[in-house]
Amino acid sequence: MHPIILLFVISLLHAYEARGSDTVTPVFVQKGKDLLLNVTAPVKLVERSEFKWRFNDSNIIRLFDDNDTNTIGPYHGRVEIFLQNHSLLLKNVQQDDSGRYTAAVFGNEINYVGKYSVTVQDPVSPVNGTVDLLSNSSDSCNLTVTCSTQDSHHINSTFRCDTNTCSQEEGGERSKVTTSGTSLRVYLSKGFSVICSHSNQVSSDEHTTMIRDFCFSNPVFLFSITAPEPPGAFIAFVSVTVIKVLVIIAITAAFVGHRIKGKHESVDTENTVYENAQVKVKIVNTTSGSESNR
Repeated sequence: MHPIILLFVISLLHAYEARGSDTVTPVFVQKGKDLLLNVTAPVKLVERSEFKWRFNDSNIIRLFDDNDTNTIGPYHGRVEIFLQNHSLLLKNVQQDDSGRYTAAVFGNEINYVGKYSVTVQDPVSPVNGTVDLLSNSSDSCNLTVTCSTQDSHHINSTFRCDTNTCSQEEGGERSKVTTSGTSLRVYLSKGFSVICSHSNQVSSDEHTTMIRDFCFSNPVFLFSITAPEPPGAFIAFVSVTVIKVLVIIAITAAFVGHRIKGKHESVDTENTVYENAQVKVKIVNTTSGSESNR
């Protein structure tokens, strides 16, 4: 076979091997966390072969056929390889660790056993929801909820409610993807709850607005549900209460007065009996004196 044709066939074989392992797995990790990357196929080292984890075009760690390892300078103390399964642990990842990670056995040929595209993200900032009450009556309520983040992103949506249900109106900006790649959304949940959601692939934050706190806590609205004429009902209630109190006071006063009067009558009776007894004693004494003189 002609040498040029032979080289062409060999290059096609190498290309075929590379295409067979071209699948790149996306991975998202939060800044400051540890990252674990696994191999996708068993690793077999033979004489004069070695296993490598690489970041972009640079080596991270090398494993030789005698299980000796060589960690490249910047990664000392930051990486760990597990010999039983050849997984890589990268500690305390930072934004600069975002990029392409590959694991491969290098020998007579290159056999890839892992390819990853890693993105390091910051946790999302807190989100807050504010309410602008547009209208509020006895049978309906309209309000706009604005969702804002600390990095000055915001969206809003309007909601129309009656006493039974709420609906999200068309228009406004219900969702957006920020410049930092986070997602900001506002939506209706569980009938009378509005959720502001701020999230990315590694973290999320939510703020809940209860519509009843703004539409159904109005005293006039509540009275219109329970009574057709709230002022008249209130006056009637107060009048009945006052009358009841006056009746109770009158009964109590009469009872106390009766008790006091009864005590006075009892004392007068006892005094009368005592005076009669004294008269009788005087009469008896007088009689006895007369008989003695005789």
